[in-house]
Amino acid sequence: MYPVGQVQEWQVAISDDKYIPGLKRVVDAVHSHGARFAVQLHQGGLNAVDDTVAGRPQWCPSIPEQAYGDFADGMLISELEVLASTGMPTHRVMDKEDIRVLVQAFAAGARRAREAGCDAVEVHGGHGYVPSSFLSPKTNRRTDEYGGSLENRARLLLEILRAVRAEVGPDYPLIVKIDSREVGKDGGISLEDAKVTAQWLEKAGADAITVSAYHEFSKGKLHSASNIPHEPNTNLPAAAAIKEVMTLPVIASGRVEPEQADAEISQGRFDFLAMGRKLLADPHLPRKIAEGRVTEIRPCVYCYTCVSAIYVREKTRCAVNPECGQEYRQKISSTGTVRKRVAVVGGGPGGMEAARRLATGGHEVVLLEKSDRLGGTLRFASLAYAANERLLDWLCSQVGSLDIDVRLKTEATAELLESLAPDDVVVATGALRSLPPIPGAELPHVFSGDDMRELVLGESSERVKEKTSVFTRVATRVGSATGVTANLDLVRKATHTWMPLGKNIVIIGGELVGIELAEFLCERGRDVTVVDDAPRFGAGLTLVRRLRILAEIRDHGVGLCPGSKDIQIEPGHVRFTDVAGDEHSVIADQVIVAKGATGDSTQAEAFRRAGLRVHEIGDGTGVGYIEGAMRDAMNAVAAIHTG
Repeated sequence: MYPVGQVQEWQVAISDDKYIPGLKRVVDAVHSHGARFAVQLHQGGLNAVDDTVAGRPQWCPSIPEQAYGDFADGMLISELEVLASTGMPTHRVMDKEDIRVLVQAFAAGARRAREAGCDAVEVHGGHGYVPSSFLSPKTNRRTDEYGGSLENRARLLLEILRAVRAEVGPDYPLIVKIDSREVGKDGGISLEDAKVTAQWLEKAGADAITVSAYHEFSKGKLHSASNIPHEPNTNLPAAAAIKEVMTLPVIASGRVEPEQADAEISQGRFDFLAMGRKLLADPHLPRKIAEGRVTEIRPCVYCYTCVSAIYVREKTRCAVNPECGQEYRQKISSTGTVRKRVAVVGGGPGGMEAARRLATGGHEVVLLEKSDRLGGTLRFASLAYAANERLLDWLCSQVGSLDIDVRLKTEATAELLESLAPDDVVVATGALRSLPPIPGAELPHVFSGDDMRELVLGESSERVKEKTSVFTRVATRVGSATGVTANLDLVRKATHTWMPLGKNIVIIGGELVGIELAEFLCERGRDVTVVDDAPRFGAGLTLVRRLRILAEIRDHGVGLCPGSKDIQIEPGHVRFTDVAGDEHSVIADQVIVAKGATGDSTQAEAFRRAGLRVHEIGDGTGVGYIEGAMRDAMNAVAAIHTG
């Protein structure tokens, strides 16, 4: 049916025999590494954005109801512009001939997969695609034999399965993916529906069932509550419930760590674990587990960079694995290259990733960090968002396991670098974080984001010591760790019971740092208000994560005041004018200014003037957070490696 039903313009087609040779080349390449290869067959239906862009109607069982939710509220202006550019969807209610065409298209696609040498096919019957929309009583309001009862709503998927089975034969592996439930969709698919559907699929010839979930699309928070859940193990109870009523293997998914999967599989709760995000972060994860190299696995930090790209019609990428989707461009081998001596200035994520890549590529690396530990701002980011700590630990472990000369408490100067005689210098010193010119910013109860990091992590600076006489209590209660990492879990737990902050906190700054600080502080019992002149909050956060965090902090009582003007800090208060022109005064025991970060090339320029070959990466070149730091490190190392 391609391009009808297409969700993204670069999707792989299997709708014509002319695509078989190309697919076979992929299959042969996968087989050459000893792996198996399956394809997933789907028709996007109500999610076929490319149908809308091309002016084609989306195929569906019934005209969908108008949905009202907060999805658009969490989008930035630039994202709304992309959404608007796709146009308004139109719909084609499928008649009997359309159903026949669709069923035969699935069968023909399966035949082509088999002829290309694929080891299995999976019929996608979930996630709002056409079979799922027929299964859902919320989107299927037909009155013919394909609507009404569950038996009728499941008829299309069962016809697809039988047609595929007839085409590929009795022994070809055939998987069907279904939704175990529709989260937040009143009158949608229920777990009881899914259990019965799974039993029917088993009788109709399926070899395995993949258990997933879907959600009410109009509600922003739910985009990370079903098939790509934010909460760990969300879909495992449903997988176990479906496993209880059938004998076929059940494939589970949804933010499940390998050790958790092992435990569940050993208890017979499901049979296989499907991974998506984790394999984008580290495609070698299964092999590393099999070889006992678990600590070498690059972790997924569940930031939704990969998924959010799809919403704005960009190709999938990964924040922690910048080579994702770019493997054909970035393949670097140490074969035939000249070993270089490289100095890396800065031990944050960009600097550590650059050092790791350089050492892995056979270069001699000296890593200079002015503080007493590695991690940079990633340490505080890990405190505010615990999943980031996985990346911090992995980078520190990698640096510690490689032949890298790490020098802590070492200020990089042009003179020191000249004495090291490096062939190249990578500068990863991070952004300049100064207080912007806000009236009252000089008052003693005003802190910058860096001040907060020092307060909470027990680091010391004269500025913070001058601002609070209780600073030494932070260091003694939380502990000032030295060396590679601190026990952030201990810090995280300690801050739930004690922090040198009052009850009422105003955060000035509504981008990533300010919003994550708001989440961190409201979880610790503070009354938080976020004020900024930005018209939309959450820039720097990926779309899907932003949709969740904004909804959650709003639900927890955080005041969100975008589009604010005339912000001024006074003793005990912050005054501002809201977007409607009304004046407000908010109580503030402390004010945290979480904005004003800018790129800073001062050191890099000094090194260039000294005649050194310099590569700038990370936030020093403009704030790009984890994704920017990791990508810049990859590009800089590629330039060093080939230059």
